[in-house]
Amino acid sequence: MKRFAQLIKQLDSTNKTNIKVDALASYFENAPDTDKVWTIAILSHRRPPRPINTTLLRTWASELANIPLWLFEESYHIVGDLAETIALVAPPSEKSTEKSLTQYLEEIIALKQKDDAQKKEYLLENLKKLEYYERFVFTKLITGSFRIGVSQKLMTRALAKATQIDEDLLAYKLMGNWDPNTVSFHDLILEENASDFLSKPYPFYLAYAIEDEVSDLGVVSDWSIEHKWDGIRAQVIIRNGEIFIWSRGEELVTDKYPEFHQLVEILPDGTVIDGEILPYSEGKIGTFNDLQTRIGRKTVSKALLAKTPVILKAYDLLEWEGKDIRSTPFSQRRGLLEKLYKVTGHSKHNSTSSKNIPLHLSENMYFTSWEEVAEERTKSREKQSEGLMIKRKDATYQVGRKKGDWWKWKVDPLTIDAVLTYAMRGHGRRSNLFTDYTFALWDTAQSELVTFAKAYSGLTDTEFRKVDAWIKKNTVERFGPVRSVTPQLVFEIAFEGIALSKRHKSGIATRFPRILRWRQDKKIEEANTLDDLKAMIPSVTQ
Repeated sequence: MKRFAQLIKQLDSTNKTNIKVDALASYFENAPDTDKVWTIAILSHRRPPRPINTTLLRTWASELANIPLWLFEESYHIVGDLAETIALVAPPSEKSTEKSLTQYLEEIIALKQKDDAQKKEYLLENLKKLEYYERFVFTKLITGSFRIGVSQKLMTRALAKATQIDEDLLAYKLMGNWDPNTVSFHDLILEENASDFLSKPYPFYLAYAIEDEVSDLGVVSDWSIEHKWDGIRAQVIIRNGEIFIWSRGEELVTDKYPEFHQLVEILPDGTVIDGEILPYSEGKIGTFNDLQTRIGRKTVSKALLAKTPVILKAYDLLEWEGKDIRSTPFSQRRGLLEKLYKVTGHSKHNSTSSKNIPLHLSENMYFTSWEEVAEERTKSREKQSEGLMIKRKDATYQVGRKKGDWWKWKVDPLTIDAVLTYAMRGHGRRSNLFTDYTFALWDTAQSELVTFAKAYSGLTDTEFRKVDAWIKKNTVERFGPVRSVTPQLVFEIAFEGIALSKRHKSGIATRFPRILRWRQDKKIEEANTLDDLKAMIPSVTQ
């Protein structure tokens, strides 16, 4: 644990990528193999489940620090991080421990099955034996939250430096459903075992956003255009007579989408398709809000399958006849995908009607000018897409976000003027400021403000400080960390998508809301209404 805590201290004390890579590489060269595996797991979001809820953690930590709970809570809101707060208020360690990171994680996993008295004893006993950074790391592991400004890509780069294994190969090895409890460092990283790759997806290729003029990309005929679908990015894998479905977040979601299981009988072995999972009912693509009814469900009922069926909108082919074809040009991969798609429509496959096969092809469009491309982009929302994807025809399928060959040109956000009604303190460097806001629009029928969205980004530091000072002077009520404020300030709110929703008081759900600007020129009477918001909902779906 001491070695791992020292690593976290090094990573936490710099913003320079090369220093972080060097620190991680040194750790991977010298740490015990079991600790290496757990470190890789932690930094690639494979943390053990939280064994103690945060309410108990805060209560027990305040007892250990011998301070009232209200004072601990106030300190927590100022510090902004629970693990850091506990590390700061806990008394200096009386003893020390030589337990490894692996030992601690094995104990934390076993702790989940124990009763509250045993959990409390374990927590307090270990907090007394650890120094500040060890306490910080220990509590992070207990809470199940471990964000320290190190991406999986950066971690993979450091691992490549320490092992001399190609970075792209390591990225592939680390994909999939491996368990740090059972896999060894040798089996995970060093050994080449073909059977281990049966269910593994390929690292996803990600696009950069168009920031300048789209015409700067050059000759339009060099590019393939398609819509950027608003669903769940996924890879569907058919190998050895089995199907595996992976989300971009490296979650195996095969059981969540039973509609796709019929593809095993239709698609040949050795096929990997990159595409988007979309809700598709009555011949129309639905909204992301529709898809959310299926996300996170442990079981998918027959009623839900009937209400919100899904399709895979395919746009790339990564493996064909068991061969990795990512290094071939996009135009060739696309040609093979179209060939594959035509095969799925043949009635000889168990007499299955092609219209019931949940595999659709994302249309590839070709234009003679960028003006035509821009015109197609204006149709995005009516087609339930976020904009356009622009792919160079001769591009290979790369790993991660690489600039040059894949671009996304999203539609301009929708905007509306709303009134600030509630505020909470932020986190991290903004933990002493009220920066997390709730906004409302006018319900003209009731002549009242109704909340519809929350946002915490978009203002400058100076503007946040000004709004914070205003909030502290205009608080109406307090609800724990939340303050209601006098409705007076108007902000322009931007968002990517909109849909009707029974789960929200306003009856509307907005996607990715954020603050566009502070409308100091407007009074609350000039703010928009719920009817204005509803008028933005697309009336046509494709």
